[in-house]
Amino acid sequence: MKQNSPQLLEVAGGKPIRLWTEGVPVEEEARQQLINTAKMPFIFKHLAVMPDVHLGKGSTIGSVIPTVGAIIPAAVGVDIGCGMIAALTSLRAADLPDNLRGLRSAIEHAVPHGKTFGRRDQGAWDNVPEAADQAWRSLAMRFKSITAKYPRLEKTNNRHHLGTLGTGNHFIEVCLDEADRVWFMLHSGSRGVGNAIGTQFIELAQADMRQHLANLPDRDLAYFEEGSRHFDDYVEAVGWAQDFARQNRALMMQAVIAAARKAIGTPFEANLEAVNCHHNYVQKEQHFGREVLVTRKGAVSAQKGELGIIPGSMGAKSFIVRGLGNEEAFCSCSHGAGRSMSRGRAKKLFTVEDQVRATAHVECRKDKDVIDEIPMAYKDIDAVMAAQRDLVEVVHTLRQVVCVKG
Repeated sequence: MKQNSPQLLEVAGGKPIRLWTEGVPVEEEARQQLINTAKMPFIFKHLAVMPDVHLGKGSTIGSVIPTVGAIIPAAVGVDIGCGMIAALTSLRAADLPDNLRGLRSAIEHAVPHGKTFGRRDQGAWDNVPEAADQAWRSLAMRFKSITAKYPRLEKTNNRHHLGTLGTGNHFIEVCLDEADRVWFMLHSGSRGVGNAIGTQFIELAQADMRQHLANLPDRDLAYFEEGSRHFDDYVEAVGWAQDFARQNRALMMQAVIAAARKAIGTPFEANLEAVNCHHNYVQKEQHFGREVLVTRKGAVSAQKGELGIIPGSMGAKSFIVRGLGNEEAFCSCSHGAGRSMSRGRAKKLFTVEDQVRATAHVECRKDKDVIDEIPMAYKDIDAVMAAQRDLVEVVHTLRQVVCVKG
């Protein structure tokens, strides 16, 4: 397939922007956000923009922000460590029951999700799996180190959110690949504690820069300089939240597999292939001969040979991909299809009947509370994949048959 070159956008008084958005519309507000970010003095080399790019808080979702000597908490965001996990099983489509409602119900009962069932009741903690308790013990000491300095974070539902899905665009799916093999896949992050960490440090960055906010293109671009009072604390806290998110996804995947074993009846192996990747996070990496902090805000690491997950919208295709290690993109790819409209606009534009038609092939909720997740509210996943063909190669193409929404 013919390779595509990114569009180059020069920014007066800032670093250039490289956009892998050929054939995919980019809203003007998102373009302006990218320009604002590119003007920050510590951006390294250029911004890399993924084809699912759309308006975010401070910085666009679908952007890769390399920095030297500084970090922008709002660019990482409040859903710290949000990402995907997928597991291939030995099941085939023919092994699934003809009516998938029972499988969906089993998963919904196994994994707390949504506003009503968003966390494990504190009084019921003794009933959670031993794996969840072990996971918390591995996180607890580091968390105490953080809350000793930031006691407000202790009041979050940290332990009780571990192993829970959340709301919004978080989901659990049963999928079939091109060979009709069954995959389990889910999307979630660091839950309430990650939100609290993100929110507190965004506020601290703005407070630390109070005298300079007027000179920033956007107050949500407030940052910590390396060596400043809160820089190391933020790196510690965000790293902890990313570990929480990864373990949260792994625990839920264990619960999904256990629920499926009971609902399906046919014995099967799981984790024949497994991928667990963040798409809202920051970490130190080597690029162009320099150690830099890379913030991926709605983007996935795509180092050469590295597996990743690019989900489509509810009812569309998803992809297991292998990174091509494109250095110009800081070895990254998109994290999904990307929204083409706001949740509010989707709810005004579409009806429950539209949702029923769009998800006719999927066992899922079909009511007014999930209209904002309708496939038509997202960009065309095929166009998104075509625009990043020099960033990743497709290993498996998945289609959903069951979807549990948060």
